[in-house]
Order: sequence, then C-alpha cells, then structure tokens
Amino acid sequence: MSVVVAGALDLTLREPPVRLHPVVAIGRYLSAAERSIPAGPPFPAITTGAAAWLGGAVGVVAVGRLVERVADRRGRLWGSLVRGVALWPLLSARLLLAEVQAVESSLGRGPEVGREALARIVSRDTGELRPEEVRAAAIESLSENLSDSLIAPLFWYLLAGIPGAALYRFANTADACWGYRSGRWEYAGLVAARADDALNLVPARLTALLLYGGSRWPDLRREAIKTSSPNAGWPMAAIALRLGLRLTKRGHYDLNPAGAAPGPGDVTEAVRAGRRTALVAVAVAAASEGIARRHRGAPR
Repeated sequence: MSVVVAGALDLTLREPPVRLHPVVAIGRYLSAAERSIPAGPPFPAITTGAAAWLGGAVGVVAVGRLVERVADRRGRLWGSLVRGVALWPLLSARLLLAEVQAVESSLGRGPEVGREALARIVSRDTGELRPEEVRAAAIESLSENLSDSLIAPLFWYLLAGIPGAALYRFANTADACWGYRSGRWEYAGLVAARADDALNLVPARLTALLLYGGSRWPDLRREAIKTSSPNAGWPMAAIALRLGLRLTKRGHYDLNPAGAAPGPGDVTEAVRAGRRTALVAVAVAAASEGIARRHRGAPR
C-alpha cells in the first residue's frame, strides 16, 4: 500500500514544500560539505570526498530507519501511510514529465526558447543545438531520469525499505553535484560517481526492459553500450528503439542511427510512453511490496 500512496501522490500532486523536501536537505548538506573537500592532490581529494559522502549516507539511512520504526509502531494501515508519505518526495516522475513536455511547448515559441527550457533539465551546453537535437536531448533526459527519479528509488525501497530509497536518492543527488569526471571533481567526486553507478546498475536495465521489453535484448544492448556511461545508455537506447528515433549527441554517441530524427510530436509521444511506463512500474512495485517486506523480515 505504501507504494500506491507514494506513486499516487507523486503522479498527481506537486513536489512537497521546499522546507520539508528531503532532497533539498540533501542538497544543502552537499553544498556545505563540499567546502571542506580539496580538489587535489588525488589521495586527499578522494579520501575526503569519500568521507563526506559516507557521512551523508549514514545520516539519510539513520533517518530512514527512524521513519521505519515510527511506521512499525502505527500498525498496518497507518504504518503504510507513513511509509508512503515518506517515500513520496523520493520520487519525481510527475515533475520530470512536465519539464520534458515544457521543452516541446517552448520550441513552439522558437528555438532559443526551447534551448532555454532544455537547459533546465540537462547539463550539456544547449546554446547551438538544432531543434531536432533539442528534442533528442529532452527524450534522452526523460528516459534516463525515469530510472533515476522513479524506478531506482522504488527498486531500492523494495530491497531495503525507506532507508534504501533514501540512500539511493542521496547517492543520485551527490552524483549530480560531485560526480563529474574532470575539473574540480575529477578526484573529489570519484566515490560519489562510482556509488551512483553501482546503485543504478540494475534499475537502469529494468527501466530499459519496461520501456522496450526483453524480446529484442541484443538490439537493446548493441545500442546501449555506445554511450560512455555504464547505465544511462540502456533507457536511452530503449526509448530510441521503442519510438523508432535516432538520438544523437555530437561527438559522443549515435543511438538507433536507422531511426528518424525527432520531430514535432515525438517529445509528446515520449512523455506518453514515460507516463505509461511509470504507471506500470508503480503497479509492479505495489504488487511486489508485500513479498519484499516479508523477505526483509519486516512487519506487513
């Protein structure tokens, strides 16, 4: 029931207030901690970054365990509601779908407006992208973040309850802030980047399966391994193949090169596919929750 509560809240309501949002609190911790992390030399940067990451991880797991204890004391119904409300802000499918759809709406007012909307959801330079590249990047972001913002936290919730989902959200946020492979975070963010890679290993492939299915796994794998990321290529390849689109990032990868360049309507179709996949993911997680809790030895 907790998954149903969290999924319903996420897919129908706005994000929780900023002052109560755990991801905002995580961001504040990361911003404060980074001031004590040196950029180099390598060994001090790696070890200090690792200590800061571990300190935050321990903190969110402790809070998650406290939530679980409170829920266990409230009985089955109220405990499920407590867990559901706690899980809700660790998901973010509705906001993702809205931001991606906003890119297409903005393109209707001109390429520059579309690029500005895209810049809110991707880290790449959007200044010189053509409209089809803007659409491709938005669709790629949708597929990758469908894993990050919904399927991965649900996966870790099923495995380890609220502490697992909270740890995943911390790791994913730390990777977004510190997990760069060059510059100031080349060494300082190494642990953050590798931890996020490890925690996303299974969810990224589950997302690909939900988006595209497993009947043509060799085609999916062939496209997925074109990207440098061990995980991001899987959901991106899945949506490219599902929609018959060519998704290209200049100088980096060319997914499904036989597909069509994204045009008007393709972002909207990708959002529909993402919404359907999100609903399936919530349904599967909800159906699995009781089994997962029994396996963990937790009260139902």
